[in-house]
Amino acid sequence: MPKRLSVASRPARYLFSALLILALGGCQTTGIEDITGALGGKSDAASKADAKPDMDALRERYRAKPSDPNIALEYGKALRETGQRAQAVAVLEQAVLGHPSNKALLAGYGRALADNGNFQQAFDVLSRAHSPEDPDWRILSAQGAALDQLGRNEEAQQYYATALKIVPDEPQVLSNLGLSYVLQNNLPKAEQVLGRAYQRNQNDARVRANLALVLGLQGREAEAEILVKADLPPDQAAAKIAALRQLLAKKQQQRASK
Repeated sequence: MPKRLSVASRPARYLFSALLILALGGCQTTGIEDITGALGGKSDAASKADAKPDMDALRERYRAKPSDPNIALEYGKALRETGQRAQAVAVLEQAVLGHPSNKALLAGYGRALADNGNFQQAFDVLSRAHSPEDPDWRILSAQGAALDQLGRNEEAQQYYATALKIVPDEPQVLSNLGLSYVLQNNLPKAEQVLGRAYQRNQNDARVRANLALVLGLQGREAEAEILVKADLPPDQAAAKIAALRQLLAKKQQQRASK
């Protein structure tokens, strides 16, 4: 049986709480408790404002044809990306009931469940979304992320390893794997893996934010801040650095209270 998280690793898990939701969903709109959302992506409010015109049109299309799996999938994805997680689950659950063998719907439903914090159910649904004969590295990575949230880190890492056999050095998978090591409090290994992800795609704000987090957790705040500030206007960079410092301060407070 995989090792559960130790007391020593709980601060990392607290800081990391919703980070894997982002990995499952592939969006950057999961709110302030999501570390990567706090450091690297759009806010919920900004994303909702940007997406509103499209949402209105999608809502009307869905109401006109609620049984169309493609429209349901598109609408569910838009709901997820604008932070309407419970609504996304409801829409995609209904679509899956009508099309239980639709792999794309199952994958979307699984990601919506993970966004909503239903990690065991998400893992089970994602398992139905592909087969060993036709593996999908994105789903494997999402399953790993769900397992990490369930505290089953060693199992999760096996899923990431399988995904990396399909897409060697894929930054998204490496980023998830690195965060899995954070959950185990193996920060040097996490830095090594996230460094590989960063080398493969230095333009991915999420990868930079995740690497910055690991550097900060190891006391290397100056290096972390350089990564956080990359390609950001000064005011946004200052806000992201403040968020990083706040997260690191929480970790120090938890350590001191032990």
